[in-house]
Amino acid sequence: MAADAGVGTATPARLPRVFIAGDACHTHSAKAGQGMNVSMQDGFNLGWKLGYVLTGRSPERLLHTYSAERQVIAQNLIDFDKQWSALMAKNPEDADDPTELGRFYVQTLEFLFGFMTEYQPSMLTGSKEHQQLAAGFTVGKRFTSAPVVRVADGNPVQLGHHQRADGRWRIYVFADAVPGGVAGAGAGSGAGADSAAAALAEWLATDPASPVRRHTPADADLDAVFDVKVVYPAGYDEVDIAAVPELFLPRVGPFGLIDYEKVYAVAAEHDIRELRGIDPAGTIVVVRPDQYVAQVLPLTARTELTEFFDQNLLPQNDSRPAPASPAAGAPSPV
Repeated sequence: MAADAGVGTATPARLPRVFIAGDACHTHSAKAGQGMNVSMQDGFNLGWKLGYVLTGRSPERLLHTYSAERQVIAQNLIDFDKQWSALMAKNPEDADDPTELGRFYVQTLEFLFGFMTEYQPSMLTGSKEHQQLAAGFTVGKRFTSAPVVRVADGNPVQLGHHQRADGRWRIYVFADAVPGGVAGAGAGSGAGADSAAAALAEWLATDPASPVRRHTPADADLDAVFDVKVVYPAGYDEVDIAAVPELFLPRVGPFGLIDYEKVYAVAAEHDIRELRGIDPAGTIVVVRPDQYVAQVLPLTARTELTEFFDQNLLPQNDSRPAPASPAAGAPSPV
């Protein structure tokens, strides 16, 4: 925890300068083997925040969120350990119910795997106002993976396995339609270039108020800060990759090569929309660098996206040039 920062909604006047993590603040037994697991979560939570502040990408007040978020988890661990240790130490013949230990283990399994953590609303985590648009991606909890198919090569992959620990924010766009005019099942409104997902991509790539334009340095790759991915509501063979907005096919690296690994389609046998309760009208799922869901928003939520990232990121270049329009030469498939 931060040595001089309090917990709660109030922000102390002093900025935290000393932090403690792991077993320095976890007073618990070794019974469940959670010392290392929760310590690594502490380190991940603090590490990316320090990186953003020290490199001038976020305001220093971001550091207050470490103590506010992780002190709660430390207390949860201590409380869990008191119950678990007591059950482990109890003689079997003294137990009122022989299944008590097993039931407690099953009930707390999510905690042992690190998925029970649920961060409360803050400058890093939004409200659950639009949670119904993606019921399976709980705001404040870890992003839970699901199968998709990569359009470029038709390979089935786990969407969450493409979240690298590289300090970038993720913006997942679950589209309402497929480029070329194929609407998603039950989408009910426009398709192709007129879809809400296409309009969002255009805004993110070109509008000075969009987070991508506002918080990405002019000399950096388009996806240097925000890794924006799209999941289309159809099979991979129904997606015309040449019609996909350039935001989802950015040119990156010293040679300006197109990154084709940001465009996905649903898997026939395991439709991510059904598995994670994605609304047919589409949605935006914002994921923090430490892989916790920060926001679930409608595809039309321009102001909300801008205001959310203005809370936790500093402007890097308000005059970042917009990418060339599709008319100037859309990317073609390999």
